[in-house]
Amino acid sequence: MTDDVLAELRALRAGDLPTHGGRTLAYVYDSALPGLDELAASAHALASSVNGLDPTAFPSLLRLENDVVGTAARLLGGGAATVGTVTSGGTESCLLAVVAARDSRPDVDRPSVVLPETAHAAFHKAAHYFGLRVVAVPVDPGTFRADPVAMAAAIDESTVLVVASAPSYAHGVVDPVPEIAAAALARGVRCHVDACIGGWVLPHAPDAPPFDFSVPGVTSISVDLHKYAYCPKGTSVLLHASADLRRAQYFASAAWPGYTMLNPTTQSTRSGGPLAAAWAVLRHIGDDGYRALARQALESTRVLREGVEKIDGLRVLGEPSSTLLAVTASRDDFDVFTVADEMKARNWYVQPQFAYRSSPANLHLTVTAANAGHESELLADLRASVEAATEAGPVRVAPEVVAFVGGLEPDSLTPEEFGGLLAAAGMGGGDRALPERMATVNTLLAAASPPLRERLLVEFLGALYS
Repeated sequence: MTDDVLAELRALRAGDLPTHGGRTLAYVYDSALPGLDELAASAHALASSVNGLDPTAFPSLLRLENDVVGTAARLLGGGAATVGTVTSGGTESCLLAVVAARDSRPDVDRPSVVLPETAHAAFHKAAHYFGLRVVAVPVDPGTFRADPVAMAAAIDESTVLVVASAPSYAHGVVDPVPEIAAAALARGVRCHVDACIGGWVLPHAPDAPPFDFSVPGVTSISVDLHKYAYCPKGTSVLLHASADLRRAQYFASAAWPGYTMLNPTTQSTRSGGPLAAAWAVLRHIGDDGYRALARQALESTRVLREGVEKIDGLRVLGEPSSTLLAVTASRDDFDVFTVADEMKARNWYVQPQFAYRSSPANLHLTVTAANAGHESELLADLRASVEAATEAGPVRVAPEVVAFVGGLEPDSLTPEEFGGLLAAAGMGGGDRALPERMATVNTLLAAASPPLRERLLVEFLGALYS
């Protein structure tokens, strides 16, 4: 019976994107180190039934978390006063940074968070959940880096947090953290650095811009362990420069007849499995191992970037400083959505990103240590995909359909009308499989306003989880 259940699970997993081998250039992170998965799985199993809700009941988890936080703090310029919390992922780390900033300023009636328009959507989610206003500041249209002068000008009496990225997910560029943090410090405002995707790589990059606690004014940093620390999914660290800054992140409630609830994160019950797995992986790889892995990923990114620039019709957006590339079309006789389809047909996944303000539609590549040594194969297939996309020509959608979609107002449409639109785009949900080629779907989504696209995808997600 056990074998049958596992066989069924393996059969289901066979339809997923590959998580190893460097062919899925988003969502997953592969160190290519033999035995690492087995180590993490064994450590996870040892602590999966342990509950992180009460560290006095399970002191092993307290020791593991302090060890993990200490490792992250040392890597990111922390000192003796630096404290932190292990969370379930980068979004939770960002949520907690925002709520801590809000709750530290009860005197502000309508608190706001100032961030560059390239900041991760997790901060918009946090503002939505916790009732803050987002002040999104335009970035430099050529480099996609935050404009420190404009960021400083956006800070006012309602600002409780200023955000910078190291790097931004969409373009892989590091914001000018010293200037942004100095502006926040001058106004007595917290400054959070979102290093979720770069925090375990940039310290090992020879020319990385300054971004960590060594920068005056930086009050908190988020860094994900399930990204370039190559830990299993479900672990991130939120660091604060001092315990005073962290205190507002905690939640306590004695206003009921049960135990006094006391939580450092948005969760109450927390499985010890992900924490134990992360602790084991960090100890196993060690500082020297991470330095080598980071340099492999950085060198692979450099090779890929130079190779992309040599492919007729492609160019890299901005000046990426880490391991992320945004690749767009430099000609108008093909579109990148078709390139993504062609790459998938060649067993690569590159993530389409829609145009937004000065950023054109592009393909996102997250490069990991597993890509080292295999760049020529990826570049050859990317070149062939561009040639195939050029031969096919740009995606053609009837102008009246594009105009119709572009003029829709999401708040005035019924669920039934949304269902018809989703079906027309091949996104009916339920048991219906997505079309193998997504270029037409993505072109229709690109024609929609961001609010309409959000609503369409919400309806689609609801249909999937029926």
